[in-house]
Amino acid sequence: MMKVTDSKLFFLLASGILSFGISYSQQDTTKKRTVDVTSTFKPVLKESAKINFNASPAANDTSKPKLNYDIPNQNLLFNYQPGNLKPLALDIDSGGVWDVSSYIKAGFGSLKTPFVQAGFSFGDGKTAGLNIYAKHISSDGKLNYQDYRNTKVDMKGFFQTAKNLEWNASLGMKQDRYFKFGYKPSALVFPKDSLSQEFQTWNGGIGFHNINRTQFGISYSPEVKINVFKDGRDNSESNTVLNLPLQKTVGKIFAINLGATFDLTKYKPANASSVDNTFYYLSPAILFKTPKINVQAGIRPSWDNKTFKMFPNVMAEVSTDDKRFIFQAGWIGYLRKTSYQYLASQNPFITTPSSLKNTWIEERYAGFKGSIGDHFTYSTKLGLDKYKNQPLFIQRDFGTDGKSFGVVYESQMKALHYSGELAYTEQEKFSMATGISFNRYMNQKTYDKAYGLIPLELKAAMRVQVMKDLWIKSDVFLWDGAHYMTQSEKGKLKGSLDLNAGVEFRISKNLNLWSQFNNILNKQYQVWNQYPSYGFNFLAGVIFAFDQKTK
Repeated sequence: MMKVTDSKLFFLLASGILSFGISYSQQDTTKKRTVDVTSTFKPVLKESAKINFNASPAANDTSKPKLNYDIPNQNLLFNYQPGNLKPLALDIDSGGVWDVSSYIKAGFGSLKTPFVQAGFSFGDGKTAGLNIYAKHISSDGKLNYQDYRNTKVDMKGFFQTAKNLEWNASLGMKQDRYFKFGYKPSALVFPKDSLSQEFQTWNGGIGFHNINRTQFGISYSPEVKINVFKDGRDNSESNTVLNLPLQKTVGKIFAINLGATFDLTKYKPANASSVDNTFYYLSPAILFKTPKINVQAGIRPSWDNKTFKMFPNVMAEVSTDDKRFIFQAGWIGYLRKTSYQYLASQNPFITTPSSLKNTWIEERYAGFKGSIGDHFTYSTKLGLDKYKNQPLFIQRDFGTDGKSFGVVYESQMKALHYSGELAYTEQEKFSMATGISFNRYMNQKTYDKAYGLIPLELKAAMRVQVMKDLWIKSDVFLWDGAHYMTQSEKGKLKGSLDLNAGVEFRISKNLNLWSQFNNILNKQYQVWNQYPSYGFNFLAGVIFAFDQKTK
């Protein structure tokens, strides 16, 4: 055997590698690469034993599932809230609202009455929005100084953030001017500026709330409101309200409310030292809520200028499955702030108040509400109310001519209260709503009558779409007169009936004409003693809608 040395072995390996590389480099690279299998072996798996399953069909479920639906009523509800009747106020279009997002409404009428109203909306209305509302109206009556002027501007906006928060902000201004023309005898002469009642209010607020409950089941909505009130005679008042509501859900049917409210008022008369009028209260409560039963059981510990009072805070609602009948009952108590601003809003002919006392109110009530069919809704409530430090308005001791009302306080009294509402709505073609509010004041401790408080009010409104572009509306006000007290007599004002009507029709896509007729029966009634109202008067004008969408 030939022996191969290391040098020969290396030479042979190098020659083989070189020849392989040359032959590989000379291959035809345009051909596809293939692999030839020359083996005839075919692997086969051995069949295994199988388990046969005979599937049986599932049993039919013949039981019907019980599904609970909570579908809100689709009707348009016209909640009746009785307002304060004012002898000089002119109610325009109270039977309906022009439903567009941006519009200007202007007109002019008898009694030298200019009227301008405007509304503007910005944003998408879901994540952000800004609403601006403005209104101005004034009139000159037939009597000396039977004039008034009202101007109001409000801005309200909101926006949502990515952190499950919605912020709300508001800013507004209101100016009212009246004259104390109700003096007797009418031959008396006064400087005009001494009869003027000018009230100016600036208000603003900001708050936020979580859109969805947190992972711990907590909902919160803190807010702060500030307003400044002046009367044109160097009397001023500032008010700050801080509200801190908080709710935590426990399970599916229980929740706990923990809230606190602080109401701070500083009243500064022109020729006297400032007066602090402050109260605050807590509102702890337990809530129980099921599809048929909703109960709130709590208390409201309150401090009125450092005087403690424990109020109840209990309410309950029991309803049927379809929510067409709901029984209500409750026993609640709360403090109502008596500020100079509040008193002037109730009676614009008052003198500057010398003291401010907040009203303590307790309500015990029971009633029911619901709907019949798809168009008819109703509600009624009967209750017994208890008042402490209720402000009354009298003319005695505040001048012999009777043009000024002074504020006095009833230390304690009760009232049997009844309220009811009925409404019928047929889409936007026909709507009618009526409401009544009745109070029988009794058990007064300081004064024999509830001077200045109206015992009975009834209001009805109707709006009819006669044609596609023609609407007719009407309002009816009925009330019983309040008791009054002057320097020389006591009495009770007569009740009255006030009928208003209006018509509105479209003349183009963005332009409507309107007219309003007030006090059609020409009743010379008095809401405040010695202050007669306007007789028959009317207005007419146009409405321009920037983005009216006709159907």
